[in-house]
Amino acid sequence: MDDVGSTRLIDRRSFLQSTGGIFLAALSPKAAMAVNTSDAVFASAYRSQNGGFGVATLTASGDVVHRYDLPARGHDVVWSPDNSLMVAFARRPGVFGAVIRVNSRSAPTVFHAPEGRHFYGHGVFSADGRWLYATENDYEAPRGTIGIYDVSAGFERNGELESHGLGPHDMNLLPDGRTLVVANGGIETHPEFFRTKLNIPTMQPNLSFIDLSTGDLKAQYRLPAELHQLSIRHLTMLDEDTVWFACQNEGDQTQLVPLVGRVSFASGAFSTVELSDAVLASLRGYVGSIAANRTTGQIAISSPRGHVAHVLDAKSGSILETRHMTDVCGVEGHESRFCFSTGSGVVGDRTSELGWDNHLSTKSI
Repeated sequence: MDDVGSTRLIDRRSFLQSTGGIFLAALSPKAAMAVNTSDAVFASAYRSQNGGFGVATLTASGDVVHRYDLPARGHDVVWSPDNSLMVAFARRPGVFGAVIRVNSRSAPTVFHAPEGRHFYGHGVFSADGRWLYATENDYEAPRGTIGIYDVSAGFERNGELESHGLGPHDMNLLPDGRTLVVANGGIETHPEFFRTKLNIPTMQPNLSFIDLSTGDLKAQYRLPAELHQLSIRHLTMLDEDTVWFACQNEGDQTQLVPLVGRVSFASGAFSTVELSDAVLASLRGYVGSIAANRTTGQIAISSPRGHVAHVLDAKSGSILETRHMTDVCGVEGHESRFCFSTGSGVVGDRTSELGWDNHLSTKSI
């Protein structure tokens, strides 16, 4: 399940309150019962056995609630602050975003990146839900951009910000509602060459903290020069200040290099996490997802290439749990545990014919 799609988790009670119960009314009796007996509601991009693509809502135990078709392969799925909308982004170098109204079974409404741009598969809503920000590639320049889409105007594009790097992938909105942290993976691509990476010898990944109101760079962090071929790809936050990041090694695959790190926006402390050679070897140079559990103070990482997931103590970095699961990538901190999903169809206690995709991340309520 190398670099495929996403899953997001939301508290069931808050979800149903925010949608006024209309969501349940639109479901079949069996699906409504599954939601009522679950403690969470997910949304996940998927690939079906017949080759089709879509987004599904499902329970924490893995029961599928409803499915929505997508025009092509999806990547990340993001929720609006009031939980009334989901947006699924196309996988790079796709150009569509699909808007799903969660209180309806109607087909998604599709919008597109402008000419000369494509999506990287991730986005985030503003704190008030008025704007949607999306990581994009200005591939002729080349440069990374953050597209700004007006939710009330049918997701019409309303400008862009510099990502302050190449290959922006994942991004998070800090709790202040004014600062965007972007994982600039550092990789140059062009849709004429599909997913070919064009600048591996010279890539320069970074983490950029951006002022949403001005587009100015507040802070930027780079890995040491000898690690410049570690593409910073995915992010999670354990507390109000600390951003954890996960990397994918684009350099010598025989070398064991650090794949996880953290940065404090307040203090500027920036470091990679020391993992044992055995753990690094198990990841095969690739962390596909990273998630935090604020209840337990733990971080989970997954590698679909290594068919393995590890749970770390955030303070010490020690490994607390290891799971071996075929094609595991999605991971989400949920109550006092982590939930995992796989490209072979496993979520929670269920296995379906749908291949679940890459990311599980907590929806703030």
